[in-house]
Amino acid sequence: MSISLTPNQERLIQTKLQSGKYHSAEEVLEIALRLLDEYDRADAAWVEDVRAKVDAAIEASLHTPPIDGETFVNQILERFQPADSASA
Repeated sequence: MSISLTPNQERLIQTKLQSGKYHSAEEVLEIALRLLDEYDRADAAWVEDVRAKVDAAIEASLHTPPIDGETFVNQILERFQPADSASA
């Protein structure tokens, strides 16, 4: 496989090589691809975590009696009121 790099990508690789930390463009690209794979796996895990939480919330809602919107908003506001203003 051959790839074409943009001038900015080439400059980035050259900068990394000039730092002395990397020995070849292939090494820089190998690390970049490994990090991309790690990112994709972490992203997929996050999506699965969110889906599980949404599913759990839906399941909980099936066993919770509904409330009207005004009551819901008032309960949320009460939760965030400072303790000293609740007695006023």
